Amino acid sequence: MGFGLLFPAALAALAALIVPLVIHIARRSEQLPTDFAALRWLRQKPRRRSRLRFDEWPLLLVRLLLLALLALLLARPVLWGAADDRPYVAVLPGAQVDPAAYPAARLHWLAPGFPNIDAPEPHGRIPVASLIRQLDADLPQSAALTIVTPRIITGADADRIRLSRSVKWEIQPGAMPQRSSSKPPGRSLSVRHDEAHRDGARYLRAVADAWQLEKQKDAPPSADLTDPLPDHRQSLAWLAAGSVSQAVRDWVSQGGTLLLPSDAQLSESTRFVTVWRDEDGLPLGEAARLDQGYVLRLTRPLRPDAMPLLLDADFPLHLRTALYPASPPPDRVAARDYAPMTGARAYDLPPQPLAPWLALIIALLFGVERWLASRRSRSIAP
Repeated sequence: MGFGLLFPAALAALAALIVPLVIHIARRSEQLPTDFAALRWLRQKPRRRSRLRFDEWPLLLVRLLLLALLALLLARPVLWGAADDRPYVAVLPGAQVDPAAYPAARLHWLAPGFPNIDAPEPHGRIPVASLIRQLDADLPQSAALTIVTPRIITGADADRIRLSRSVKWEIQPGAMPQRSSSKPPGRSLSVRHDEAHRDGARYLRAVADAWQLEKQKDAPPSADLTDPLPDHRQSLAWLAAGSVSQAVRDWVSQGGTLLLPSDAQLSESTRFVTVWRDEDGLPLGEAARLDQGYVLRLTRPLRPDAMPLLLDADFPLHLRTALYPASPPPDRVAARDYAPMTGARAYDLPPQPLAPWLALIIALLFGVERWLASRRSRSIAP
């Protein structure tokens, strides 16, 4: 454990310590002289001071300390190596575990957010490999990691996990809940767009017409972003730049299929994988899972000059294949075949910031400084 500064150049602000010193030295006495009749005829002889004298030195010290702490706060102090190195036990849902068997360890569910083991057992899709890698990156190397898993794991990657540490892999009876099979391809596409994507929306309206298995009286809905979202039997094309609204993210998480333009953004933690390429092998679309839903984001604008495939007669078929993969990769594996391997690079743990504690001390000292200053003002009042 060690102390460090992320911005040591800010310590130049310590030069401001000279200000209260100068003020206290140069300040004239605020005591009011009082004429005394018996001494009025005595000749006044001023006496020179032989040394510097600091009046109200407790107030001076408090002010100097305040300025020093403010300069230290600007330098962003941190504490290295302060992470909790107690043993950590991560439990996959479906595993039978007795918390009493780990008296000195921290027990958490291996689920997004890593809830405490006392919380209800998580449900829904759990990205097992991503969460284990996150634990490997967030825990110090001195912390022992134990993963308690049922015999069958759901949500596994195609390859075994490689970590920077040895993991105690405990297999218990049970199985993770099996995810429902992928739904059949939707028969319609609902388009929502803003004014900037109006031209691109007409290509997707043509796709929606081509997807109709039977010609219906009413065309598939195409409207602006304020219209209600469709049900999950339809795919949704959300053509808007910037961050996707929370309502749309919730719609996808509940099992929806979403198509996004190239200038749309999900959360930073969303991991996209290229699933659609053109004849030259260049990416056209990238996909990601969002809980129970599926997101396909185009990598090029919906313009013929950027995506010539828009003018191809087979474009609706290619888009349908990208939105509804015919054979999703298997994600169920026996736990004994999925034990993590070692050999990955160890991660540097972030330091613990001391700024919140320093700000609290500064606030307390400021209160002391105000109290001393008011006390001094009362003492010199006539």
